[in-house]
Amino acid sequence: MNNLNSALFAAVLSAAIPAAQSQTLEKIAASNKITVSYREAAVPFSYVIGTHKAVGFAVDLTEAVVDDVRQRLHKPFLHVAYMPVTAQNRIPLLVDGTYDLECGSTTNNAARGKEVSFAINHFYTGTRLLAKKTSGIKDYADLAGKTVATTTGSTNEKLIRQYSADHGLDMKIVLGKDYGDALSLVESDQAVAFAMDDVLLFGLRANSSDPEAFEVVGETLQVEPYACMVRKNDPEFKKLVDGTMTRLMRTGEFERLYKKWFESPIPPKGVVLNMPMGSQLKANLKARSDQPAM
Repeated sequence: MNNLNSALFAAVLSAAIPAAQSQTLEKIAASNKITVSYREAAVPFSYVIGTHKAVGFAVDLTEAVVDDVRQRLHKPFLHVAYMPVTAQNRIPLLVDGTYDLECGSTTNNAARGKEVSFAINHFYTGTRLLAKKTSGIKDYADLAGKTVATTTGSTNEKLIRQYSADHGLDMKIVLGKDYGDALSLVESDQAVAFAMDDVLLFGLRANSSDPEAFEVVGETLQVEPYACMVRKNDPEFKKLVDGTMTRLMRTGEFERLYKKWFESPIPPKGVVLNMPMGSQLKANLKARSDQPAM
């Protein structure tokens, strides 16, 4: 291969390397753009009001990270693109470089840690059930032989399937593509309960068309941490995101944001979730651990 052909081959090979192979901050600096994700119905973490505006606790965390990226790169006019993701595509699209940062309601666990890296944990939750008050469902034993909804690709799906098998409950599991879709299965009586992280269930109930018709029931199964996701093997960007979380936790801004979204009226209806900060999260304001679920 002559020098010209070698150069052409190298150029083609370089162009073929996906954007995900670039370090995130380099990628952002070169394009003057950071692409961040949001969820459309993960109340109060990340959800859409009106036609397209995403709001929520995790959205505020995302914006704090973006501010720190602007300062780090000396780009005050950095363009921010927002992209909706689902439980099914949030990891593949991050890994392939389609977007750069996910802060939402994603559980930090060891299995996902093989594909992505997680920042400091920003919430702790556990699986419970949302059911109609008229359904008679009070705990998992009441689900024997019944249809239960959850979402595709969630840790809750694996957990509820395993619980059903371990306890001989013979549940029929139906999967919604997102939280709103799974809730509609309960609203339309296609499922008797929706198994999901308790905080999301409280949020969905509060913003449903008839909150008083539903209740969150059942013991808490498998407490899990939520954390922002970044691409694996990019310690520089993870360090920046961890630095943002550390700053918010150290200064008291994190607690202010928590009260804003979990203990105060939130849009669009001004409902209050009335969820005081749990002991594990309080402890992590000081420990600032990024350890996954056990």
